[in-house]
Amino acid sequence: MGTLSGLAGCTGSFGNQDRNQNGSQHQNQGSSGNGSVGNGELVLATTTSTYDTGLLDELHPPFEETFGVTIKTLSKGTGASIRTAEDGDADVILVHARGAEDKFLQAGHGVNRRDVMFNDFVIVGAQNDPAGIGGTQSATEAFSTIADRQATFLSRGDDSGTNKKELAIWKEASVQPSGKWYREVGKGMGDTLTQSSQSNAYTLADRGTFLSMKSDIDLTIHVQGPLKDGPVILKNPYGVIPVNPAKHDNVNYRAAMAYAGYLTSPKAQTIIDNYTANGSQLFFPNALSEQPNFGQYVPQGYSAQQAQSLSREDKEYLSWVETRVPASY
Repeated sequence: MGTLSGLAGCTGSFGNQDRNQNGSQHQNQGSSGNGSVGNGELVLATTTSTYDTGLLDELHPPFEETFGVTIKTLSKGTGASIRTAEDGDADVILVHARGAEDKFLQAGHGVNRRDVMFNDFVIVGAQNDPAGIGGTQSATEAFSTIADRQATFLSRGDDSGTNKKELAIWKEASVQPSGKWYREVGKGMGDTLTQSSQSNAYTLADRGTFLSMKSDIDLTIHVQGPLKDGPVILKNPYGVIPVNPAKHDNVNYRAAMAYAGYLTSPKAQTIIDNYTANGSQLFFPNALSEQPNFGQYVPQGYSAQQAQSLSREDKEYLSWVETRVPASY
């Protein structure tokens, strides 16, 4: 597992509560815990990867027990999660598309963003690799080859963080995907992987969901992400953002801030670090650091040119990989 060090970030006091693994929404009946923010409900809008992998089933019981709050999880992808929060229908979001997160912050809908964890994206497809992209060191080159050979590619097509990343790669490859070979599924990551397996198609997947479903699908990784020395364009960091109560006065801001503090605490970061499926670690925690990156709190490019900010972001991500991902991974 990765190494947790330092005490910077939002930390708190969390005991060794028992974990409830019997569902994604844990109904806490009247528990006030030892740090209650009031009995009630916290609405979390989140990407499907945190839900489909089962990670939230591990993370949420200790929080609910400690704070006496029931978490209602809306799993709908990053784009839809952000829109839900913009409408004031969520208290906090856990998402993975920094560009969209920045726009959310700049518009005043969210405050106090925090880094939580990371993994990466991978390009997966049928074992026989009809487009011959296996071992390619460039995601854009792999996408170009798939398009040139018109090999079937399934896009999530749902404005999720994964879909946003996929479209960014097509743009970087100077390819406008269209035609019978390119199909938009309009579903979450789990459904897209299942359909890709059934159709012998390629798709872009977050590594966590792919690994959690590996035994149920007939797909293999053809292009690795930066966790295994692949291109940094396939990086996949996750952040938590409480909804701004000055913009939406109906939100449960106290509980949202408690949740952000919990996710970035040693307790939750250890749960993330220890969480596995099919024998593989799915996510790597990155909230705790002896030298915190204060750029996590504000939109990228807030005080510098965008190109410089993106360069710093890539370097920071690679430093996370170097310090937190075991060489044997």
